[in-house]
Amino acid sequence: MIEELIKRRSCRKFTDKTVEPEKIESVLKAGLLAPSGKNKRPWEFMVIDNREKLEKISKGREHGSAFLADAPVAIAVIANTEATDVWVEDCSIAAILMQMEAEKQELGSCWVQVRNRVTPDNVPTSEYIKDLLSIPLGYEVECVIALGYKLKERSNNNPDDLLIEKVSYNNFSNSYF
Repeated sequence: MIEELIKRRSCRKFTDKTVEPEKIESVLKAGLLAPSGKNKRPWEFMVIDNREKLEKISKGREHGSAFLADAPVAIAVIANTEATDVWVEDCSIAAILMQMEAEKQELGSCWVQVRNRVTPDNVPTSEYIKDLLSIPLGYEVECVIALGYKLKERSNNNPDDLLIEKVSYNNFSNSYF
């Protein structure tokens, strides 16, 4: 997994190539295998490949989501907020596992934060997307993950740049490394 972590970078520019269903399914399975608090599994995932919906979703934030309009596919990470009080954490774990599987499938991905964001009209982004995707009451949208084939490769993360000083041992002031 370290290799995928080194390679994984946010991708906001995709080719026009259609993502094969088996690759999407593999990404979804990674999310479905995610651990969750007390095994409540509050997450649900919605695959979106409808161009009109992707275009509308891309306008659901004030900044940082325009690239969704050009993504071949996206996955909305949705939570049943009544299932558990740690739905944010559970959905976040599922989302990053899906991004890691996307990298393994040689797909680019980028997380678009939804929770606690607003549209240009100051409407909560989650409400905007819930309305657009007919998501029922009791559910929230944590994020939307764009997926597709990378238009260009970015340089890998450099393991020499790891902030090893952020790791301590038995006491906050004791360096582990």
